[in-house]
Amino acid sequence: MKIALLGAESTGKTRLSVDMARQLVAMGQTVGIVPEVLREWCDREGRTPSQAEQSSIAREQARRVITMAACDVVITDTAPLMTAIYSDWLFEDRAIHAFALQHHEIYDVTLVMGLDLPWVADAHQRDGPQSQRPVDSLLRSTLELAAIPYSTVYGRGHDRCQNALAAASPGIHKSPMASTAPNPDRRYTTMSPGQCDRCSDALCEKHLFRDLMTQELLQRRCAR
Repeated sequence: MKIALLGAESTGKTRLSVDMARQLVAMGQTVGIVPEVLREWCDREGRTPSQAEQSSIAREQARRVITMAACDVVITDTAPLMTAIYSDWLFEDRAIHAFALQHHEIYDVTLVMGLDLPWVADAHQRDGPQSQRPVDSLLRSTLELAAIPYSTVYGRGHDRCQNALAAASPGIHKSPMASTAPNPDRRYTTMSPGQCDRCSDALCEKHLFRDLMTQELLQRRCAR
């Protein structure tokens, strides 16, 4: 099983990948984590990549996921799709979108990080808190246009990990949390309004943010 953690910068992907792996190992799973290639690249080069360097980073991220040693669960701390999103946002370049979307077909679960964590600076890699919301909106619109099911993860620390595991649980092999099978006729489940403050359900997320996403994307496209 392959789980992709996606989201704007400083939304807890790296921490969540480690926390999920620890919990899954405690449940008897063998787990592999694929670190973020972009982070390694920025630390090595001391800068962010140029437009021409985006493709090689995305393809190396994909290669590492594909060649990961056999495990029950593989968690990737971002995927090529995020590189494609940032290439579009920063350079208006969609050249690697097709590759990133094709690669994303290998993932069983896609988790999108909610924007509920405080932004933290990270040397050369981050663009600033002002980039979070537009990147998040562009990511969600891309997933929906490509008909890629996803769940949104909120919470801090242990709660964030538990919410992520609950969202991924139907596909986790032998997971004791997978008490019910997913409905093949629906991409998302519907949760009661009382659950919305800790919701990991994409359909609920769409009800809350659809208008905001559409407005921001239209404003961004018109400004180009």
